[in-house]
Amino acid sequence: MAIKATIFKANLQIADMNRHYYQDHVLTLARHPSETDERLMVRLLAFALHAHEYLEFGQGMTADDEADLWQKDLTGSIVLWIDVGIPDEKLIRKACGRANHVVVYCYGGRVADLWFAQNKSLFARQKNLTIINLPVASTQALAKLAQRNMSLQCTLQEGNLMMTSDDGVVEIEPVIWHGSPLTGSAWQS
Repeated sequence: MAIKATIFKANLQIADMNRHYYQDHVLTLARHPSETDERLMVRLLAFALHAHEYLEFGQGMTADDEADLWQKDLTGSIVLWIDVGIPDEKLIRKACGRANHVVVYCYGGRVADLWFAQNKSLFARQKNLTIINLPVASTQALAKLAQRNMSLQCTLQEGNLMMTSDDGVVEIEPVIWHGSPLTGSAWQS
């Protein structure tokens, strides 16, 4: 018998001063049995950073032809493809061919550093790719906020990011490793 996904509910309040985006979202996230709390929370963070009425969670962990999150236009074309973790370079290249823009949120400390160093020259060919590294201490602190029912506040201002819950506050200083900040995202200058 296969183990089923664990369902998480999140009430997420977003105050993004960079985009002037102020919304509350009630989200349901399915955590795959092999997914960690850290990865789940990075997916939630990616949602907060790119929140849009058409942004939705995909099956990226179990289906190579889907993103972890994606935004499609009304014709079904993929405007934004977001992956979390350290995906295979071939999958990133394929995503860059399918979407207007691809963003990868990597984390994991030294493992992420090695992954990027090994693939840096291949990533340079992808003009519609942005890779953002999240410090391992921050993602581990985010994981501690994970609960089956969560109320979170995400505040973004001038590249600074703070995720708050009753269990604590996590400040995150992402680093753009490749590409440029996206227009219409939290990283817009």
